[in-house]
Amino acid sequence: MKILVTGANGQLGQDLVKQLAKEHEIYGLGRGQLDITNEDQCLEIISELKPEVIIHSAAYTAVDLAETEEDLAYKINAFGTRNVAVAAEKIGAKLCYISTDYVFDGAGSKPYREYDNTDPQSVYGKSKRAGEQLVQTLSSRYFIVRTSWVYGLFGANFVKTMLKLAEDRDMLKVVSDQKGSPTYTVDLARFLEQLVQTERYGTYHASNTGVCSWYDFACAIFEESGIITKVEPCTTEEFPRPAPRPRNSAMEHMAIRANGFDDLRHWREGLIDFLKELKANSK
Repeated sequence: MKILVTGANGQLGQDLVKQLAKEHEIYGLGRGQLDITNEDQCLEIISELKPEVIIHSAAYTAVDLAETEEDLAYKINAFGTRNVAVAAEKIGAKLCYISTDYVFDGAGSKPYREYDNTDPQSVYGKSKRAGEQLVQTLSSRYFIVRTSWVYGLFGANFVKTMLKLAEDRDMLKVVSDQKGSPTYTVDLARFLEQLVQTERYGTYHASNTGVCSWYDFACAIFEESGIITKVEPCTTEEFPRPAPRPRNSAMEHMAIRANGFDDLRHWREGLIDFLKELKANSK
């Protein structure tokens, strides 16, 4: 297939391009090649390339900064997404929009299903939800894929931060009252490749399976890396941040199961493979 990836220089974007390039004709466009906030440029480039599928992973993701940069967050996540959706619809392309667990308030006790009511609490979450609504309104062939706690070889993430901190400290405090599912970009990219080749449109929750707290995740990172670092649990209140975080980010994968797709593997298996990849690339 002919697939265009927006945000191709991002953490997920780079792994998407790498994964898809094995079998498909790929156009990976970063901000320098495609500014999604420029409506004319979106129409021009997308009309010229005529992809069959657009995987829209470009986003404003600075969760805390978004609280003071509200206009910019909406400009990219909502109106940028609108521009991509309009251009995709014009050429009849399928559109796959990458969204987030932050569209939920995180106050529930059970994993969130795809069609549970959304109630984002942060500017970032609200701007991503606005992007979802614009995709639903403007696209006739769309997939909305919400994911969570993403990490990969490219870009900054929790796994790399923990490993870096462990170099200088023998004790770390990590939040234990927020739970969710870590997601390895390579596993997510493989699922997206499988999804966009179908006509099974709609909203999906896609993360590695299994649920843990940030504290559990940190402990697993050190165990699997063979690093001796003491990790102490702490509360969200002990680490105040400008943007509120969902306490419960766990998401049900009902749509994946109902549509006959293979679910993503357990988060711990993804972590083990990522650590191997990280080690191989640091040589």
